[in-house]
Amino acid sequence: MRILVVEDNATLANGLAAVLKGSGYAVDIVGDGASAIAVLATERFDLVILDLNLPEHDGLEVLRIMRARQHDASVLILSARGASDDRVKGLNLGADDYMAKPFDVGELEARVRALLRRQAGQKSATVSFGEVSLDLNSRTFSAAGVAIDIPAREISLLETLFMRAGKVVAKQSIIESLAGFDEDLSANAIEQYVSRLRKRLAPHGLTVRTARGIGYYLEKTQAS
Repeated sequence: MRILVVEDNATLANGLAAVLKGSGYAVDIVGDGASAIAVLATERFDLVILDLNLPEHDGLEVLRIMRARQHDASVLILSARGASDDRVKGLNLGADDYMAKPFDVGELEARVRALLRRQAGQKSATVSFGEVSLDLNSRTFSAAGVAIDIPAREISLLETLFMRAGKVVAKQSIIESLAGFDEDLSANAIEQYVSRLRKRLAPHGLTVRTARGIGYYLEKTQAS
């Protein structure tokens, strides 16, 4: 899952990014409205955390342009402007949630998880494919109730495939969901992650198949 933080306070933006990256998300940061508009015109994100008080176009204008362009990322407005009219304007323009500063980090993380579940079309916090289950809150995988030990980057890859189980996910889409602006993630690196995942999933009746020249998909290898 890929998140864009639009926040002109560098300390806050970097702190948010550190928290979210610690949970395994790919996170990018921009510090003004013009940069956000430009990035959103060319890049895909699952969630945008959007400040309202921004230089070079405020957050409401960024949101208006996003929705006019039919950018379907979930939007969490995070702002010191907590007046009800600002909340109403934001929600009417297409925001999915609104938090006022200062905020509790634990609550922010919970709201991020809820919005990403909604973005993926999942009402339940648990998704299963074969005998393997994904807890969308903790972002952990298990089989028969026993946790599967998977490194963070591979968790992100498996989560991307898991949310579209049985469907081919293009290599470029995988790269975009795993890597931020400052990361150079190659197709060869993805192949290495896929190879490791196959070994971890083999005992649990799942594998990652290659759609040659296109991407990868998750498939059951045995009845469960």
